[in-house]
Amino acid sequence: QVQLVESGGGLVQAGGSLRLSCAASGRTFSSYSMGWFRQAPGKEREFVAVISRGGSSTDYLDSVKGRFTISRDNAKNTVHLHMNNLNPEDTADYYCAASSRPVLPNRASSYDYWGQGTQVTVSS
Repeated sequence: QVQLVESGGGLVQAGGSLRLSCAASGRTFSSYSMGWFRQAPGKEREFVAVISRGGSSTDYLDSVKGRFTISRDNAKNTVHLHMNNLNPEDTADYYCAASSRPVLPNRASSYDYWGQGTQVTVSS
């Protein structure tokens, strides 16, 4: 069992930055690939980024490449999403998720555990 708690969301102007954090409970954090998803009002939940168990591999949604960076600290059971050059289209609830799949999963159905989400609002 893994419990995930996100933090760091808020209101930011277009062009600004935020860092989201996800704190995980349990002693097996390093056994999971960790992902970030987002869901805007009236839209499907979409994949944003994923990082491998050891942190050596990552994958991103095309529209966030070059602006967002995912990182993890297995010693502290945390994963971060650094978001730069934000635009109003990035407004959504952001969710942290853990997957036991051995490859970098980008589908929500591949994830076993989810956090409650943190809200990000980007004003124009």
